[in-house]
Amino acid sequence: MNYRHAFHAGNFADVFKHAILIGLLGALKAKPTPFCYVDTHAGRGLYDLRGDAAQRTHEHLDGVQRLLAATQLPAPLQAYVDLVRSFDAGDNGTLASYPGSPLIAGRLMREQDRAIVCELHEEEAAALRAALHGDPRFAIHRRDGYASLRALLPPAQKRGLVLIDPPFEAQASEYTQIQNALENAFERWPNAIHAIWYPIKLRDPIAPFHRWLASHERPADVLVAELLLHPDNSMLRLNGCGLAIVNPPWQFDRELGTWLPALADLLAQSRYGAARIDWLKTDAG
Repeated sequence: MNYRHAFHAGNFADVFKHAILIGLLGALKAKPTPFCYVDTHAGRGLYDLRGDAAQRTHEHLDGVQRLLAATQLPAPLQAYVDLVRSFDAGDNGTLASYPGSPLIAGRLMREQDRAIVCELHEEEAAALRAALHGDPRFAIHRRDGYASLRALLPPAQKRGLVLIDPPFEAQASEYTQIQNALENAFERWPNAIHAIWYPIKLRDPIAPFHRWLASHERPADVLVAELLLHPDNSMLRLNGCGLAIVNPPWQFDRELGTWLPALADLLAQSRYGAARIDWLKTDAG
């Protein structure tokens, strides 16, 4: 409840997460039938990069701003840059604002698609409602996002994506909450894509969560993508982040391989930067 994403909007973790989100939503749009996008920790929707919070940290300068200054980007990264620019490009190629996941999804969703977005913090939820401008495709809930996976699933649409992007205020115990929420999601909407963002400081807290996903009986396929800026050996900073993708689209690992290494190079802060794409489990031949 103390976390405010305004201090971190547009940082390297946002670039990584949102570029992958665009790819996942693009795969859902490849079929004409409607889909539903579910966001458990939606935030305020749109973040002011010229405001006090962003100007205190300047994290966006080593995140999205690096891509805005780059040339000859891989096509998926160029699509991400174009989408982000469309919200509010400022002077001299800088951004005045940065969109959160719900607004990015809204730009990509079609008229027949729907979204369920949850935000528990009162101020952030009010800002989210304002940012979405009464978009009829969105159902906005001020409630605990984890509990929503029991209460609000399955939606009417058979296909879709669940994004779980918590602030990890509970540190390692956050994984227990995620696993409990996923048990409900897997039971109620087993065919959906489930994408779970996690921070990388030390490797040890992540390993049990990966083992749980790999051993769970329901998902047939679990893909992991990670971006590291520093070695994963210090609790004092965010060294990287990852996304575990349950039921990923067909050949999504190959798609990630076309641009994730380039992103690691663009966002590198030390010689230890790296990208990882790996299967925790798969039934592919």
